Amino acid sequence: MTAYDAIVLAGGAAKRLGGADKPGIRVGGRALLDRVLAACADASTTVVVGGRRPTARAVTWTREEPQGGGPLAALDAGVRCTGAEWVLVLSADLPFLGESTVGGLLAAARDGQRDGALCADPDGRDQPLVAVYRGEPLRRELALIATEHGGLSGLPLRLLTNELDLARVEAGPLASFDCDTWEDIASARARIREHGTVLDEWITAVKNELGIELDVDTDVLLDLARDAAHGVARPAAPLTTFLVGYAAAKASSDGDGQAVAEAARKAAALALRWADENETR
Repeated sequence: MTAYDAIVLAGGAAKRLGGADKPGIRVGGRALLDRVLAACADASTTVVVGGRRPTARAVTWTREEPQGGGPLAALDAGVRCTGAEWVLVLSADLPFLGESTVGGLLAAARDGQRDGALCADPDGRDQPLVAVYRGEPLRRELALIATEHGGLSGLPLRLLTNELDLARVEAGPLASFDCDTWEDIASARARIREHGTVLDEWITAVKNELGIELDVDTDVLLDLARDAAHGVARPAAPLTTFLVGYAAAKASSDGDGQAVAEAARKAAALALRWADENETR
């Protein structure tokens, strides 16, 4: 993937949330800010523009001047802390942003000589806070706007994007879904509990909470749990998966997902042998 720095805008008054600390609101057990930081985990430098708070990974903190000066002022403060050719710019309230969207933006931005790429939502609206910009033209245009208007405070983002040659990337309906109201928060919380996504969301949240970077085939573990529950006893399911995780950790200090698969295979075979003995008594 293209080397890049990331800027996450985490300020703002959150007026439609009654002044709540929006970046810290939890969706699926994780703060909105942490969910966004997970999507750009491979950034060379990550700058968060906003008030300091605990985060799941290390970031550089800065604030716009004056505080509450709006997105252009915040972006200017963030870009001063970056040095990469490409700068990913995100708002801190994107619960469903994923690495695939970030990768798509980087690929579109570097295709040709454009100044960057931004997401376009399903209705065709540009999303300048789900975007990648080339650092040099971004800094140039911010400086020109500040000179023309006597500063950046309170100015709209379109003054920047109208001057840049940006590719439009059509993203899925959730990629740029942001949480501006309590209704949006409720909708996001309901979506992650849908049948097709709840397990992936839960596993991601657990790995985030425990500081684990490991890709695991959940189907293998679920099959193991089923075999242990049916072949031995229901409480054997969680205990067996715990022991598999422990064995895999001992076998692979670098967190190799294959160690989990191998331990699960052995435990599943044992559960099946146990079940066979039960049936032949």
